[in-house]
Amino acid sequence: MNLSNVKLVITDMDGTLLNSNHEVSKQFYKLFDKLKEHNILFCAASGRPLYGILDKLSTIKDEILVVAENGGLAIRKDEVLLSTAIQVENLKKINESIDKIENVNAVYCTKDKAYTTSASKKLLQLLSEYYKNYEQINTTEEITAPIYKVALFHEISSEKHLYPHLKHLESEFKVKVSANHWVDISENNANKGYAIELIQKLYNIKPEETMVFGDYNNDIEMLKKAHFSYAMENAHPLVKETANYITKSNNDFGVEKILESLIIEKEQ
Repeated sequence: MNLSNVKLVITDMDGTLLNSNHEVSKQFYKLFDKLKEHNILFCAASGRPLYGILDKLSTIKDEILVVAENGGLAIRKDEVLLSTAIQVENLKKINESIDKIENVNAVYCTKDKAYTTSASKKLLQLLSEYYKNYEQINTTEEITAPIYKVALFHEISSEKHLYPHLKHLESEFKVKVSANHWVDISENNANKGYAIELIQKLYNIKPEETMVFGDYNNDIEMLKKAHFSYAMENAHPLVKETANYITKSNNDFGVEKILESLIIEKEQ
């Protein structure tokens, strides 16, 4: 394996760069400085909202690319590179399907805020971590800003209890099991792979010059855009099938260990 030609590094956040306590390691920031020295671009690509990613990476936020809401938004400093909101008519179709499901809790994600009609205590606790700027509402008609993603939460398992009722939407939308309790719905082009391809074209970077890390099904499209595609040891089986390589878990510094190898090869 020759990592010396890598020019772009992209990593998912939860379950990948972040440990189980939702923390970025001090080791990563040291490696990030090394990536800069070698003119390697870094991109954080997550299902999290833009403000959630920037909060986690606040000390380097002006030096990185950010793909938020599973690819609905791509940002470089204050410049919007990509914005793919859900069309109004499509949101109606999505809501019609949601209304037929029992025990579903919907979160509507805009650029600066998340909205929910749910009163689930478990969900509201999670929102304080993933969507700090959230508001409880009575109806989606109260939302005036463009919605980039509908995140659906199930207290037991999204893959077992939500996805089967939403699978029929896949012909029109991206429907992704993004974590144990979450299914995300967005426009078809609002996926991490589409956003990464745009960034590759913008910087004239090839797939064989790209390194990607991911752990869940919303990472699959972007893993396909890189030769150096890594599934975390804690990844979903479909992600491990898709990736070309496997690294250690997010709690065992799986991303950092590969970045260390990348830096060593760059410095030889």
